[in-house]
Amino acid sequence: MNLRLKQTPGIYVVGFMGAGKSTVARHLAKRMGWSFFDTDDEIEAAEKTTIAELFAGRGEPEFRRIESQILRLHVGWIERGRPAVLALGGGAFTIAVNRDLLAAHGITVWLDCPFETVQRRVGQATHRPLARDPQAFAALYHSRRECYALSDLHVPVESDDPEVTVAAILAHPILK
Repeated sequence: MNLRLKQTPGIYVVGFMGAGKSTVARHLAKRMGWSFFDTDDEIEAAEKTTIAELFAGRGEPEFRRIESQILRLHVGWIERGRPAVLALGGGAFTIAVNRDLLAAHGITVWLDCPFETVQRRVGQATHRPLARDPQAFAALYHSRRECYALSDLHVPVESDDPEVTVAAILAHPILK
């Protein structure tokens, strides 16, 4: 196994909304025998509200602050020997301080999902505040790709079957 993973056993699954981060990370964690956490679920539990309500009531900057705080908390647990796979919200990896934290504490995996697939999966989801305007949604998708490309591992999503993506992740030399 990768030396960095031995020192801090964390795998952080990043990518755009609808890429399958939560589903793939859950399957990956199960295959590895590690804990699984979804940062969006963790935020909703900690704040006792939905992501959409947080965006509407407190704004994106406050949401991002809370998101970074939750991420630091989980990285701390990983540092203390609790192996975990985390599914990050779509914007978490676009923040430099989050990228730096993750780079020092495990492996980041970008699920590179084609825009057409993301569109189909997200559809007209009202619980995704950044997906409500189709033109802004497309622009956001394209603008975030540069940040996602900074991940340790790039995995093209070529199937709706999460096990296909998990197999591609586990077969990568970086995890050997």
